[in-house]
Amino acid sequence: MNLLLAMAIGGLFGAGVHQLLQRNVVRSAIGLVILSNAMNLFLLTVGAYDGAVAAYATLGGTHSDALPQALILTAIVISMGGFSFVLALLLLLSARHRSGDMDRFTDLKH
Repeated sequence: MNLLLAMAIGGLFGAGVHQLLQRNVVRSAIGLVILSNAMNLFLLTVGAYDGAVAAYATLGGTHSDALPQALILTAIVISMGGFSFVLALLLLLSARHRSGDMDRFTDLKH
């Protein structure tokens, strides 16, 4: 993994954690998406194998590993489902409390 890619992954991870720690619920949801994208990029970078031939080619030679790409594709689909669920919860909370600030959700503590 080269230095520029490592710095980009670290920057995305830091921005995602920073957004998760905000008091606004919308920013926290966006931070969750940024963090999941940083993790997907990290897993793809670590699991990538530089083969001479594509994974499903019938040619001879060293084939690339298709497993990291399949796992990342599955993680993207699952994270989109989770994000849509979080957005639905955000819609309900904002309709009920007319705010996106976590401090105003006092009836959730019971």
